[in-house]
Parts: sequence; structure tokens; C-alpha cells
Amino acid sequence: MKMRMAADMRRFLQVEGAGRMLFTLICYGIGMGILAPMNAIYLSESIGLSKGEVVSIFVVSLLLNMGTTITVGLLSDKLRSRKKLAIAAASLCLVGLLVYMRADGYIQALIGMCIVSAPSGLIMGQLFALSRNHFSRLADDIVEMAQIWLRAGYSVGFFCGLLAGANLYLIATFQGVLWGNFAGYALLVIMLLTYREHTDEKNQSSPGAGEPFSFVMLIALLLLASADALRGLYLPLVIKSLFGKPEYVSYIWSAQAVFELLFMTIAGYWAAKYGSRKIILLGGICALITYSVYALHSPLIIFFLIQPVYSFFVSILYGVAMGYVQRMFVARTGFGSSLYVFISLTASLIGYVLPLFIEGYDPSIFVIPMSLVLISLMIISIVLIRERRSSKPSQLLQ
Repeated sequence: MKMRMAADMRRFLQVEGAGRMLFTLICYGIGMGILAPMNAIYLSESIGLSKGEVVSIFVVSLLLNMGTTITVGLLSDKLRSRKKLAIAAASLCLVGLLVYMRADGYIQALIGMCIVSAPSGLIMGQLFALSRNHFSRLADDIVEMAQIWLRAGYSVGFFCGLLAGANLYLIATFQGVLWGNFAGYALLVIMLLTYREHTDEKNQSSPGAGEPFSFVMLIALLLLASADALRGLYLPLVIKSLFGKPEYVSYIWSAQAVFELLFMTIAGYWAAKYGSRKIILLGGICALITYSVYALHSPLIIFFLIQPVYSFFVSILYGVAMGYVQRMFVARTGFGSSLYVFISLTASLIGYVLPLFIEGYDPSIFVIPMSLVLISLMIISIVLIRERRSSKPSQLLQ
């Protein structure tokens, strides 16, 4: 596998525009990572909003984001240029950030967040639709691994952004964090302006390149993503409640960056060898272990030590699972990419709302993602058992 990995990596880097696309996603990840762990704390501390108000802002902005993402996903495959769409969306995010960083109350914060969030899912979906078309046209033998490495590039950028965000917070408080996020979107616009889009793409999907459509597997992925979304919003608040320092969250999350590229690559090759569903099941087990540790009021050092385990789950959820959903719609790259983002956004909505039934920011919140993961593991296990049973008669006939 090492020799194949090295050869594929060289092939990836030799593809025209691959380096620019990778750098674009790294920069975008940095901008997003700067704000992500501080967003809920900014609304809570700097603007002074209640728990219900914070959640309502995330919910309303997410609903807009979901509607925009799936609507554009349905239409984007008919458009000649996805690049212009992504540039327009990123520019709108810049306007929203200017409103958001000047907010002094609930209404202004809600308006700013809605303008920022509504087109953000569109950006991610179209970036990966662009990349799939790009590699399918120029290097169709490494399309799946290229998608995983690009997603890993975004993750590495995201976790570098977490470190940058923690230091910006210490140096320039929340305003420094917000301006760092603004710079990330601005750099994304610049990189997209210099990217050469291949609009004369061909439909390169081969008959065996796709995955059969499975609604129950989409539900299983939704549950896993919901558990991760709950962690994303509430872990910073729980860490602050337990240890009193919000910057710890950025340091904890950034520990994942060390493992992200390696784990996504390994998971990608394992998925090609053993099947995506089996690897997704393995990732869910890693998530279950991590949430159990979170729920036990563990010491700070344990939160750091468990990160590699959780990193493997995230690598599978955002690498293998993304490709799995895209391959269900190999002839419609825009819709397939947007559907995966839509699932992630729906998961965020579920993850934000469920903990409202638990008072405060107690670690017991993580009993909820444990339950979601358990249900998902049961669904995937049933799918695998049925698949194995259905394959036995055909093997006997052979």
C-alpha cells in the first residue's frame, strides 16, 4: 500500500491545477477554523446572549443554509460555471461578517450570521463538485483519493486555523478572531479568481464507479454527523465550564491536525479494499469511545489523549463518507456534493437542538451523541448483514 500511496500522491501533485486547488482548500479551512470554536462563546460572552438565543441563531441560519445548499445543488449541474457561483457566495459571506462583527444584540447577530451562513454550504459543495470534475477530466484513476486529500487539506487548514484563532483571541480578543475569519473568505475569493475552471467537462463515470442508492445509509450518516455537530457546538462550552479557559478548545481540536492527513489517506485505501460501509462502521466505534470519555468528566489531559481516536472517526466521516455519497450520484457531481453538505447541515441542526433538553453545559450532554452513534452502528450493521446474506446465494451458484 505504501508504494501505491506514494505513486498516487505523485500523480496527484502532477495534475494541472491540483496544487492550487489544495492550497485554496487549506486557506478556506484556516479561515473557518479561526472562528469555529469561538463562535458560540462570542455570542454568549461578547454579545451576552442566552443559551436559547445562541441556539436559535444557529438554527435559523442553518435552515437558510440548508435551503440554499440543496436548491443550488439541484440546479448547479445545469450551470456552465460553478466557479462564479462560489465567488459570489464567498463575497456575500464577507458582507455578512462585517454585519456580524458589529453586532451588539440578538437581532444584529442573527442578521449577520444568516448572511454569512446562507451561502457557506453552497461554497463547500461547489468546491468539491469542481474538484471531482477537475480530476475526473485530468486524472480519473485517482479521483476518489484526490477528493480525500483535498478534504484532508481543508481539515489541516481548519486545525491550523484553530491554533491561529486561539492566539488571535489572546492577542486581539474576539475582534481579532472575526477579522481572521474575514481574511479567510477574502483569500478564498482571490484563489478562486485565479483558478482555471474546466467547463468543457465530460461525464466520465464508468458503470462500476458508483454506489447503489441507500436511503438507510444516508440516515446512518446523518446520525453520525449529528453527533459530531453536537460536539462541535457544545464541546467548547463544556471545556470552558470545566476548565475556565476557552482557548483550550482550539488546542484540543488542533491536536487532530497531526493525524488528519494520514488517517484520511489510510481510511481511503481501506475503504477501496474492504468497502466504505465497513470503514464507516469502524469510525462510528471510535466516536462512541470518545463520547464515552467526554461524558465521564475526564481530566483535561484525557481530552487531549483521546483526540487521535476521534480524529480517525472524523477522517472517515468527512473523507470516506463524502466520497460514498458522491458515488451514489456519479452523473450529477453538483447534486452529489451538495447532498453531502446538506446532510452535514441537517446534522448540525439536530446536534444544536437536542442538548436544549439538558440544563447548562454539563458533560452529560455527550450521552446524546453516544445514543445517536449507537443507533447508526445498528443501522450499518443490519445493512452489512443483509448484504452478506444476499451475496451467499450468488456465491453458491458460482
